Amino acid sequence: MESEEKGMVFRTEFEFNLPQGYADKDGAVHKRGVMRLATAADEILPMRDIRVQQNPDYLSIIILSRVILKLGGLRTIDTDVIENLSAPDLAYLQEFYENINGSGQDPTEPEE
Repeated sequence: MESEEKGMVFRTEFEFNLPQGYADKDGAVHKRGVMRLATAADEILPMRDIRVQQNPDYLSIIILSRVILKLGGLRTIDTDVIENLSAPDLAYLQEFYENINGSGQDPTEPEE
């Protein structure tokens, strides 16, 4: 999704391609996805979750499950999906999240 204001394009959704991909229960591998920019609520509301209170590292799992809009043909991206990603895919998504939310720049596109 994009919005235009005075000739500038503000992107809110970014496509990604996982290094390994998520294998669902039927064995299908899902690699291509879309992540949206995070809102304040995406970062604040998970702090109330008992899983985050017990283990602060779980915060990124919840946030990713909120901001990933699509992953292959999956109908739902929830914490179970994120928990079952490979370590390289999780690290990729965490870095991708930081890049797009820090700069608003798609890390897969060259900087202007």
